[in-house]
Amino acid sequence: MNEITGQKLPREFYLKSTVTVAKELLRKTIVYNSSSGIIAGDIVETEAYVGREDPACHAAVGKTDRNAVMFGPGGFSYVYFIYGMYNCFNIVTEQEGFPAAVLIRAVEPVAGIDILMANSPAKDSKFSNGPGKFCRAFGITREHNGLDLCNNTIYIIDQKVKAPEIGISPRIGIKKAKEKPWRFFDCDSCYISGK
Repeated sequence: MNEITGQKLPREFYLKSTVTVAKELLRKTIVYNSSSGIIAGDIVETEAYVGREDPACHAAVGKTDRNAVMFGPGGFSYVYFIYGMYNCFNIVTEQEGFPAAVLIRAVEPVAGIDILMANSPAKDSKFSNGPGKFCRAFGITREHNGLDLCNNTIYIIDQKVKAPEIGISPRIGIKKAKEKPWRFFDCDSCYISGK
């Protein structure tokens, strides 16, 4: 297990292009100061969803109560519920008024392993290799929607590890705009959610 040290990412990190943020989040560490203790994991897979012109982006339908946080400035959480059973954690990106976000698809656990295992019914160690599994293991729900990631509940730090070899593929698990090559992953991670 790694020691959780590093610089918290500043607001400016999240205000860049969504595709850039999606790549640069790889091997950054997401930390959650939960009521049960500190949980953390290295982000190893992301997907970019970029603005109203992206048919797969929730903002394509315009501003709603569900997606309103996407229209604010970067650096806030966007959590939504799908299929009647899974939460998905996204990071809002870019400038206020331009709705975009990065979906966290998978993380490698680095702290709070006992908490993660208790939260997850998975029988093996791969309890955070998918967006729904990640949220379940970390205990993330819609109550975590709209959190400022520059504060101290959920935040992301840079531990200055070696830059990963980044794999690129079309996005997966969606029906629209599947051809866009906006899924990014650490080629060396065994926690990737798909091929």
